Amino acid sequence: MKAMILAAGLGTRLRPLTFDRPKALMPVGNRPMIDRVIEYLKRYNTDDLIVNAHHHQEQLVAYLDKGRPFGLNIRVKVEPKILGTGGGIKNTEGFWDDEPFVVINGDILTDIDLIRAYRAHKKKGNLITLIVHDCKPFNQIRINERLDIMEIAPKASPGRLAFTGIHIIDPEILSHIPKDRFYNIIDCYQKLIEEGSPIRAYVSKGHYWRDVGTVESYFLANREVLQENRFLSGPDCRIHDSVRLKEWAVIGNDANLEEGVEIRRSVLWDRVRVRKGLRVIDSIVTSSKEVREDLVGQVL
Repeated sequence: MKAMILAAGLGTRLRPLTFDRPKALMPVGNRPMIDRVIEYLKRYNTDDLIVNAHHHQEQLVAYLDKGRPFGLNIRVKVEPKILGTGGGIKNTEGFWDDEPFVVINGDILTDIDLIRAYRAHKKKGNLITLIVHDCKPFNQIRINERLDIMEIAPKASPGRLAFTGIHIIDPEILSHIPKDRFYNIIDCYQKLIEEGSPIRAYVSKGHYWRDVGTVESYFLANREVLQENRFLSGPDCRIHDSVRLKEWAVIGNDANLEEGVEIRRSVLWDRVRVRKGLRVIDSIVTSSKEVREDLVGQVL
């Protein structure tokens, strides 16, 4: 199965975390987010993958290294000018064969059963299948009893479902997307729905899903990957015996936590130093920063 990860976005809602790196390379539980998305796709038999890139594109190209670190073929399609979701998909037109392919947002962490959704797509002969679920306050999609998508509304309302950020797409859709310009794929879907094309939903239940699109949801994602463990630290850390780790914390590689430090409900990236006696609470400290005063509810 072939798949695409949408990773060209600017990550504006995650600033300042995305000033110096693409969103896809932000660490969640000490692993770049795109690692977790690739792992998910591999679990469901993806063997050929394409990723679009724009913001800090050189970092993403170098990190993915044609897929060698992941044991599969990964191509990166760089967009000198950002093309949006639809334009980005159109820009990969030469990558696909005759089979349906999967597109997933690069900021989605999930364990949704992709194979079941893919089989349902093929069985029903859908042009597009959007994987949806009940997830307030994002419920904007109205479907009927046959799972036809009737409307994708701009605002949520009762009786609707939310898009998970995972599409299953028949290659025919590429002929409906304009070339070489910014274009939102939802606009394409809206037009096809109005024309009566088979744009349908696959309703998923009982799964894990996190959209890491804001600083708040980034905190939640890090807490959730800990599962039953409350604390995670990377290799080569120097953590003084008197350091107090409270509630939960993620501490990156090569951190230096000096005597009397307290870390509570916080995420520290790689090579962070926290000076003696200081507290870091409800905060994110990005790579190679030195904490010289108490941080409470801050991003450094």
